[in-house]
This record gives sequence, structure tokens and C-alpha cells, in this order.
Amino acid sequence: MKIVASLTDPGDAPAASAAGADLIELRLDLMDDDILKGVQECHRLTGLPVIVTLRSIQEGGNYSGNPDEWLQVILPVIPYADYIDIERRFSAHAEAIRTHDVGIIASCHTPEMPSLFELFGLERELQVYGDIPKIVVTPRHDEDIIELISFTHAAKKPVCTGVMGAGFRYARLVLPLFGSEFVYCHIGTATAEGQYSVAEVKAAMEMFGTEKHQ
Repeated sequence: MKIVASLTDPGDAPAASAAGADLIELRLDLMDDDILKGVQECHRLTGLPVIVTLRSIQEGGNYSGNPDEWLQVILPVIPYADYIDIERRFSAHAEAIRTHDVGIIASCHTPEMPSLFELFGLERELQVYGDIPKIVVTPRHDEDIIELISFTHAAKKPVCTGVMGAGFRYARLVLPLFGSEFVYCHIGTATAEGQYSVAEVKAAMEMFGTEKHQ
């Protein structure tokens, strides 16, 4: 389990590192300033691995462009990234991005709660073009969380699972205990509803005794 500090301001990267983050995610779709300069600055300030994400409106972000426009935003920052988050709608460009020797997080964020069968099908679909499938769902009932935990435990690793919204936010802490690779957190300003801070997750990891398993 690794802590990812999801940032809209690269200047927060040192604070995230000091708080205990293992990786930095830069949400390009939520950044107002020079994106290339911001990614360069983040890499220089911390030395931590950087995930670059340009999240679409359809999956809870702020980006409304088409796949080719998405690629043009991503290409300049690839040399300063360790992972590129690629949604299924942009997956046609995964092969070209992989030639730059960068890891791919193949992601799906859905306002639905897929069945257990559908979760495994989605995992296989994301594995086709990504190194780490990331599946974030929207649970409706406690039983949904139990199914999500079961999937996370049984899925081929590495895998990342999570929940959207604040209703079942505790699952953000529980899922890594069953094999989810990353837990996405904030430092100051949350990039998604229900996120815990880096410090909160770091404290929980220490309480659960999971740090030694990283």
C-alpha cells in the first residue's frame, strides 16, 4: 500500500513528501498555471514518483477534450512523469505513450456499482493496455463494499480500487488492507469528495501496522 498525494498545486509537493506521501499525482485537469512547468517543478522539489492525470468530465474530472487533444496535453509532460493515468476513452494512445518508458495506470471511475462478475471483466479490459488497473466505483450499500473488498483481495496484483463520494469513505482506508496498491489522499485541498489527508492515512497505516508490508 502506497500513499498518493493528489495535488492541484505542484508547490504543495514538498509538504506532501514531508507528511509521508510515497507518490505525487498531479491533476492537470484542475491546474490553472503552466502545466509543463508545474510537472517539472514537482519532480524537482521532491524526487518522488509522479503520476500525471488528465481526468475527463465523464469520470469526475474537468477535462472535456477528445482523445487526440488529450494526447497533445500529455506528450510534453511524459519525460517528467513516472506514470500516466489513462482512461478507457483515451486508451488508443496507450501504445504510443508506452514507447516513452513510462508506466500506465489504466483507470475507470464509474458512478455505478458493478457486479463482482463485471469487476473482473473490467479488470481484464484495463490490463490489456495498463500496468496497474485502477477501478473506482460508487457503492450504494454495505454489501457493495464487501463485494469490492472480495474483488480487491482476489484480483491479480497490482491493482488499485477505490470509492467515489463521501458516503463510504472508510473504504479508502480498508481496501489497501486487502491488496489495493494505492490510496489517494489530499494535502490541503481535496481533489475528490471523501479523500483523507496524507497525514490521516499515514497515521492509519501506523495504527494498522501496515507500513512494514510496503
